[in-house]
Amino acid sequence: MKIEVSKNNTRALLMVFMLSTALGFAACQQPSSDQEPGAVASLDLPAGVETAAEAIHEEAIRDHIAALSSDEFEGRAPASPGDEKARQYLQDAMAEMGLEPGAQNGEWQQRFPIMSITSEVPETWSFEGQESNLELAYWDDFIASSGVQRESSRIDDAEIVFVGFGIEAPEYAWDDFKGVDVEGKVLLMMNNDPDWDPELFEGDRRLYYGRWTYKYEMAARHGAAGAIIIHTTPSAGYSWQVVQASWTGANFELPAGEEPRSQVSAWVTEDAARHLVATSGHDLDDLRESAKSRDFQPVPLGITTSLELSNSIESVETGNVAGLLEGSDPELKNEVVVYSAHHDHFGIGEPDEEGDDIYNGALDNASGCSKVLAIADAFTRLPEPPRRSVLFLFVAAEEQGLLGSEYYAKNPTFAPGLIAANVNIDGANIFGRTSDVAYIGFGKSTLDDVVVAAAARQGRTVVGDQFPDRGSFYRSDQFNFSKIGVPAIYADSGTTYIDRPEGWGKEQAEAWEAVHYHQPSDELTDDWNFEGIVEDTVLAFEAGLSIAQTDELPAWRPGDEFEAARIEALAERD
Repeated sequence: MKIEVSKNNTRALLMVFMLSTALGFAACQQPSSDQEPGAVASLDLPAGVETAAEAIHEEAIRDHIAALSSDEFEGRAPASPGDEKARQYLQDAMAEMGLEPGAQNGEWQQRFPIMSITSEVPETWSFEGQESNLELAYWDDFIASSGVQRESSRIDDAEIVFVGFGIEAPEYAWDDFKGVDVEGKVLLMMNNDPDWDPELFEGDRRLYYGRWTYKYEMAARHGAAGAIIIHTTPSAGYSWQVVQASWTGANFELPAGEEPRSQVSAWVTEDAARHLVATSGHDLDDLRESAKSRDFQPVPLGITTSLELSNSIESVETGNVAGLLEGSDPELKNEVVVYSAHHDHFGIGEPDEEGDDIYNGALDNASGCSKVLAIADAFTRLPEPPRRSVLFLFVAAEEQGLLGSEYYAKNPTFAPGLIAANVNIDGANIFGRTSDVAYIGFGKSTLDDVVVAAAARQGRTVVGDQFPDRGSFYRSDQFNFSKIGVPAIYADSGTTYIDRPEGWGKEQAEAWEAVHYHQPSDELTDDWNFEGIVEDTVLAFEAGLSIAQTDELPAWRPGDEFEAARIEALAERD
C-alpha cells in the first residue's frame, strides 16, 4: 500500500507507523469463522422497503442481462463501439428511473483516457541454457505483452533469475530478493503466495502478494527487464485458456506516470517452465521446494534470452457511468454509499471451436450491472430517499486491471472519508437458491454485522470466501475502494444449494469456470436459474440501504490492512 507523504512530516510518520502496526497485526489475524444468522438483531430499514424490493425480479434482471450481453454490444471491450453502447444503455436506464447524473460537472459519465497497447509477439521465444537451448511457442507455451507504453519493448541478452514467489513482506519476515541486484534481468517467479501454514500469509487465503499485478510491480521496482509468471491452474485460480484470452489482442492501461516499469510481462505454462529450467541443469520442482523457505536466495539460472515486441499504441477513451440518489438527511446526504459493478468485458477476440469470436460476458459482468440497475430501481421506489446519498457506479476496464475503479478512486465525486461503504457486485448465482451467502472479506470490517443481519432476514447463514486460494478480494473493484480506506462488501454466490447434495455448488461453479470464464460461451442461456440471483440482489439492496440509514460509519477491524487508510481519509474530511 502506498502512502503519500503529507506536508506535515509528523502526521506522515504517524501514518507510516500505523500502517506498519496494522500490517503486523494482520499477519497474525485470521478472518472470522462462519457465522449464524441472528448475531445482529436487525437492519436499519425504513418503511416501504418490502414494496420497493418488488422492483427486483427475474424479468427486469434478465432483460438487462440479455441486452448488455447481446452480440449487438460486441463484448463491451474498452473504448469500442460496444463499450459506448453499454455506457449509453446504463445512462438511459438510470435517467428513466429518475436518478440524477452522478459524475463530475453534472455529467452521467466520468470519461477518462486509457492507452490501448497491441503487441506483435514473435511466434517463438528463444532461450540459451547451459545444458541446451530452447524455443517456446507463442500461445501454446507463452503469452507476452509490453510492460511499457512505447512502440517497441525489448529484452537484450538478459539472464533468467528464479526469484521464488517474488515477494517482499516485512510483516512476515519474508524476502525473496535478499538484496540481490536483479536490474536488467528477467525474473522467473511462481504464482500465488506461501499457502501451507495458516500463520504465514494467512494460509490458503491468498493475499495481494499472490496476485499477478503484485508480481509485475515487484519486478519493475527492482529494475528487471522482464518478468515471467509460471502458470498452473491451482495457483492462478483459472486455466491457461483464460490467460490466452485475457492477455492477447489490445491491452489497456491508464496513461503511464513515473512508476517503474519492466519491458515485458509474460506467462509460461508449467510444462514450458519445466523445460526452460531444465536447460540450466535445474529441476523445477526442486526450485519450487527451495522457495518455500525464508532462507531462499534468488537462483541465477545461467539462461539468457532476448525478445522484442512491436507495439501499436493509441490513446483512447472509456468512462465510468454514475447515477446519484441524493439523501434525505440535511447532514448525512453529504456522505454516500456506492454500489459498483464493472460494465466491460473482452470484446471481439480469438474465436472458439464453434467460430464464435464475441466474448459476451453475460455472467461477467452484465449480470452485476443488471443487479445494480434493479437495486437502483428499488431505491427510487422508496417512499423517501435514505438518509445518506447513494451512488450507482458502473466502472470501466475492470478486466484490464481494475482501471475504472482505480480512476474513480483517484478522482472521486465524494471524498474518501465521506464514502460510507462500497457494495460491489461482480457476477451472479445462476444455479438456484442457497442457504448460505459467501462474503468475500468476511472478518475485515464492521460490515460483517450488516451482511449477517441481511442474510438472517432471508433465513440464511454467512460464510467466508469459499475459494480463498483465488484472492478474490484483490481481483474486483472493491479493492480500489479499500485502498482509499472505504470498507467494502463483496458478497458472492453461496455454495450450499437447497435440495442439492453437499459439494454440488462448488462442483457447478468450478465446472462453469473451466469452460466459460472469459470465453465466448459466457452467454445468457435458458438454463439460468434466477431464484438465487433475485434473493442475492435483495440482500445487497437491504444491506446498502441499512448502511445509508444508520448513524454510524462502517469501519475496518482493528489491525486490518486498510485501517490506516481509513483513519487518514476520516482525518482529511474534518
